[in-house]
Amino acid sequence: MIDFHAFVSDTYAVALAAVLLVTLIYLCLYYGLYHFRIGRYGLRKKHQADDTADGKALPKVSVVLTAHNDAEWLRENLVYLLEQDYPDFEVVVVDYLSQDDTQFVLKLLKDYYRHLKIVPFKEDVNLFQGKKYPLSIGIKSAANDILMLADPDCTPKNLNWLRGIVRGYDSKETQIVLGYCGIKRTKTLLGCLQQYDALSYGAQYLGNALLGHPYTGSGRNLSYRRSFFFKQGAFISHYDVADGSDDLFIYQNAERHNTAICIDADACLTAEPKKTYAQWRDERRHRVATRNRHSLASRLGEQMLPAANLVFYAAVAALLVRHTEIWPVVAAAAIIKWAWQIVCFSRLTKRFDGGHIHFAAPLLEIYFIVANTILILLPLYNNRKFKK
Repeated sequence: MIDFHAFVSDTYAVALAAVLLVTLIYLCLYYGLYHFRIGRYGLRKKHQADDTADGKALPKVSVVLTAHNDAEWLRENLVYLLEQDYPDFEVVVVDYLSQDDTQFVLKLLKDYYRHLKIVPFKEDVNLFQGKKYPLSIGIKSAANDILMLADPDCTPKNLNWLRGIVRGYDSKETQIVLGYCGIKRTKTLLGCLQQYDALSYGAQYLGNALLGHPYTGSGRNLSYRRSFFFKQGAFISHYDVADGSDDLFIYQNAERHNTAICIDADACLTAEPKKTYAQWRDERRHRVATRNRHSLASRLGEQMLPAANLVFYAAVAALLVRHTEIWPVVAAAAIIKWAWQIVCFSRLTKRFDGGHIHFAAPLLEIYFIVANTILILLPLYNNRKFKK
């Protein structure tokens, strides 16, 4: 029997209960506004039949990739980009200082695909770290205004990827279209961690864009206009930062009126999971390396979810220690959070073909609260000239 009189007379316990309730409401709202909403998000306009069947209404497009010792990925994936069902497009590949068979793979494909443009670099002329310089050269070499950015290890789900992303340019004001790139499903724990990370990160930046506050994007599936890129100064303002070719450019230039998202099935890409934990950790470190260039408000907003989770679980633990007899109430609060979280995350996994990983979402979230905190606190060691 729960002694509510003793509980109510304990001011500290009442305060903990209030904190628990507030954080529970916040977390439920967050999962609904981000995970559930992105999972159910549809195109704002119906696709016109002539836009998918008749290429006259479709603009010319340039796909831009940077490659560095990526012969294996180019051999497996580039043909899916070159075979896209689109009337007029080119694929620009910047081969930057590759020492493997990249140049031979590209030359072989060039014999079969005339719309493949190769931009080779034999000497290291990059005065800056990172891939911004080779990417800039690829964009400068592109012939068309609408650019599609991807990585060599990314694969379209079908041959309508270009059509899918182009649908995002449904307004003359649209200059940027944010897409989604998931991780191919595997049965390993490392693969599941990468899947969950991609899903939750995608829901975060896509959800913010839907709320009118776009702040970052994924360079694995990103589109913007070439004219807009140069008008906004390209990467000049942050060439001194090795990372951020996607993050900082979007953060500095994306606004409510000029940014759209396109995440229907045709518009999504999938990437191969990293083979080792060290490779994946390095990738995640580079993803957060530019956060110090964001405003304090933006950084605080990004940390609200893990902070709310920490407070929620701390309040649960403190209440159980102080008043063990109220465990049914505390357990009910936890069950409500987990159940709603699983429901909302299931919308993401259904939309982005994430399998049944949503059932493990509460446990994986706890792991990432710890892992991401360590990630942010650790310094980023990056002494390489080129980072994919």
